[in-house]
Amino acid sequence: MATIDIVREVLVENQDLDPEAITEDAVIEDLGIDSLDMVELVCDIEDKCEIDFGEPGDLKTIGDIVAHIDSLK
Repeated sequence: MATIDIVREVLVENQDLDPEAITEDAVIEDLGIDSLDMVELVCDIEDKCEIDFGEPGDLKTIGDIVAHIDSLK
């Protein structure tokens, strides 16, 4: 499964977002994802991808999240 699909799946499950809205260009803040939601997202991604996400500082888009995850694999 592609990383974007994993991120999309987690966001749809946890945030009840429209899957069509979750693109690599989508701005995290514009999707209504706040800092608490990000913590939950990171935990779920760590579990699904078996990675240690760490604490990257400058994630603005879904594409930034995807790129960060891919850099850890």
